[in-house]
Amino acid sequence: MSVLTVRETASAIRGGSVTARSVVENALGVMEREDGRLRAMVCVRGDEALLAADAVDERVKRGDPVGALVGVPVVVKDNICTSGVATTCSSAILRDFVPPYDAHVVERLRAADAILLGKTNLDEFAMGSSTENSATSVTLNPWDELRVPGGSSGGSAVAVAAGMAPVALGSDTGGSIRQPAAFCGTVGLKPTYGRVSRYGLVAFGSSLDQIGPLTRTVEDAAIVLGAISGYDERDSTSADRAVPDYAAGLDRPMKGLRIGVPPECFGEGLSDTVRHSVEAALDVYRGEGAEIVEVHLPHLSYAVACYYVVATAEASSNLARYDGVHYGHRAADPEDIIDLYSRTREEGFGDEVKRRIMLGTYVLSSGYYDAYYLKALKVRALIRRDFEEAFSRVDVIASPVTPTTAFALGEKTDDPLAMYLADIYTISANLAGTCAISLPCGFDGGGGSDGGGGSGGVGLPIGLQLIGSWFEEEALLAAAHGYQLLTDHHERWPSDAA
Repeated sequence: MSVLTVRETASAIRGGSVTARSVVENALGVMEREDGRLRAMVCVRGDEALLAADAVDERVKRGDPVGALVGVPVVVKDNICTSGVATTCSSAILRDFVPPYDAHVVERLRAADAILLGKTNLDEFAMGSSTENSATSVTLNPWDELRVPGGSSGGSAVAVAAGMAPVALGSDTGGSIRQPAAFCGTVGLKPTYGRVSRYGLVAFGSSLDQIGPLTRTVEDAAIVLGAISGYDERDSTSADRAVPDYAAGLDRPMKGLRIGVPPECFGEGLSDTVRHSVEAALDVYRGEGAEIVEVHLPHLSYAVACYYVVATAEASSNLARYDGVHYGHRAADPEDIIDLYSRTREEGFGDEVKRRIMLGTYVLSSGYYDAYYLKALKVRALIRRDFEEAFSRVDVIASPVTPTTAFALGEKTDDPLAMYLADIYTISANLAGTCAISLPCGFDGGGGSDGGGGSGGVGLPIGLQLIGSWFEEEALLAAAHGYQLLTDHHERWPSDAA
């Protein structure tokens, strides 16, 4: 399969060698062919996309100025608000909700002349690691349809991996961009908390959520990050900092780059295939003159427990607004206001969302706040301090993204703790607020997550995680781009797995 990158697409449309309409028609054709079985999309806006593409082509023909993403097809996770287009969070409680405004990132995409094709599936309210918790459908991994695509941005990762669009936006609260990127063989970038406005992102964990791109290449991620970043006064956590030209800063020599490797990320539970691929990636850096330095993240073992106190507490608060009064699903014929609230939420929320609301309400309740929530905040501060110490010695930190390759559909649905542990290497970056990226670094040779069975051919993708310091996306992207220039893992397509 050959699909133009973001840079190639925008350049070709700007130069007149292809039209935006032809690019969009091709993307919609791939969706029509592939999405019936993969189920990455919850909404496709083909007619509107073609009209937008025609408008772009007219402007190019006239010689008018056009944006950095001119004519580039984009899909957006369905927890990001889109004016006049349903934003459901893949939840029954928001099945008919149509926002009257665009999220900040959608405004930025439109301003850059990108073409919005539709909305992607996710775990309900972004709560999950497999996209099996959606009230809409279960999304399948294009490398092996018996396996999960990861979550919660599974639909976004699959759309890019299957060639439906060169760019998807996702959200990352504990690894929800990076983990599906690793499972589906794409690049997934979580920016520093505050780098990209959360205005219009339906909140899960407000101190953890961050929007970022999923793409085929690091260069594309850099271009898209430049388009969606910047201060937004509507988001009180938005950072008022200049936005560098991320794409222009990609070509840095690897020699002298200091990469920290925490042994805490290479212990029990890590599969041999993932370990070997990540170590091989470090050898590539070493061969280019980078220095590999051991660093320690001593509180990493507490990250999952800390996260599932902080995140669920914030989810309990954020999801209290879905009560059947203002918008969204409303239970029929309630006896009184209590019956309205309770039946609306019972009917509208899925099991995983209910589980997290109950846990979050418990840790915030009188008599338990100090024992759980307050203690978790103290642990979070220690985790951030670990990163501060590590970044005083290194430029980036390297680790696996996930302990295994993509696991089988249904394998972890009855064991929430096992599902939560799938994010063990990604959660700490959200707790600390740093930037991080997942990029393809190998394949398991067809062995699957447990080393047996699975797909044939090259097998399932494996992700390398690089974590950067706060607002050091330039250095992070350059380190990731340097690796991609020396390897071809990102050039493989799911058809190679057959």
